[in-house]
Amino acid sequence: MDRLPLRTPVPAHHREPVLDIVVPVFNEEADLEPSVRRLHAHLSETFPYPFRITVADNASTDATPRIAARLAAELPGTQWLRLAEKGRGRALHAAWSASRAPVLAYLDVDLSTDLTALLPLVAPLISGHSDIAIGTRLARGSRVVRGPKREVISRCYNVLLRSTLAVGFSDAQCGFKAVRRDVAERLLPLVKDSQWFFDTELLVIAERAGLRIHEVPVDWTDDPDSRVDILSTALADLRGIARIGRALSRGTLPMAGLSRADADDTARGGLAGQLLRFGAVGAVSTVGYVLLYAALRPVTGAQAANALALLVCAIANTAANRRLTFGLRGGGALRHQAKGLLVFLVGLALTSGSLAALHRAAPGVGRPTEVGVLVAANLAATLVRFLLFRAWVFPVRRRGTGSTAA
Repeated sequence: MDRLPLRTPVPAHHREPVLDIVVPVFNEEADLEPSVRRLHAHLSETFPYPFRITVADNASTDATPRIAARLAAELPGTQWLRLAEKGRGRALHAAWSASRAPVLAYLDVDLSTDLTALLPLVAPLISGHSDIAIGTRLARGSRVVRGPKREVISRCYNVLLRSTLAVGFSDAQCGFKAVRRDVAERLLPLVKDSQWFFDTELLVIAERAGLRIHEVPVDWTDDPDSRVDILSTALADLRGIARIGRALSRGTLPMAGLSRADADDTARGGLAGQLLRFGAVGAVSTVGYVLLYAALRPVTGAQAANALALLVCAIANTAANRRLTFGLRGGGALRHQAKGLLVFLVGLALTSGSLAALHRAAPGVGRPTEVGVLVAANLAATLVRFLLFRAWVFPVRRRGTGSTAA
């Protein structure tokens, strides 16, 4: 599958809706009308582009469908979509798939998130800066009003995500998100969950594919009448984390079509940027290597000290270069470390060979000379290591090959 094209701004004079904001609902006859009218008024007054509001009804059994139909008839730019089955993820999947707006968003019907954050949420997508934008209740600039129970559950859930799936985004479940349509068209077929884990799954896949996720601090007030079953939702989320974790570890998610055409340049900063970062990491690694070698040499002897110091620094060096030089995180760390250890063997051969040659040529050589030869050998090994890292350990993704570096 071809890569996503370069991000481009939405034209300033766009006649069709630029933003389609979905409000998923199930039996919300009390909140639906005041919330949609408030949202419509806010957009009409503050949003500088054409917009659409889509009420996605999840098989409601109360007066919600009737109210949604009336709102669609009365408010310009408002429509409603009726689904035969429940599920927030199902509703978003259906509404976003049917929309042709360049930017797709959703928010919860209770409007817990302050609407002043809506324009900052979608602006990076309209400008072409980012692929996905999420509201976060956990950023320093956020103001959140909710009970301690929900606060603890939310924070524990996001800690669990970071510890199990190594995610970088801060708040997976805030009901306030937006995505560019070209990205949604590639992402939605990969997202399997149709309930509350939909958000998390979409974000995890997007992040692993290297898409740019923008976070917006929000003011958020908990809805005391929320009917979400916390226990069943938590269990479903745990099953979702296990499922997506297995898929990522096995490499069964076809994410090749999610990378941007400029991914190599933006994520890795080009060859010059990589060399600078690699050099900085290498300098720190060399200092660490020398100090560790000097500490181990009296205890283990020259060859063992060299091997141990090089091994420890190689593991740290691979991890640092993976994150800092090549801009990778998340899945694939063990595979990268395994390849990095093979590269370490190349470095070990160069340095150990240099040390053996020195001792053969000058058996009584002093430690300063040993260290000088090892530093020179490490410089040569560093050049080889960079070439192997770039070409093999963290290979640059090529257009149309379907391979991924993460």
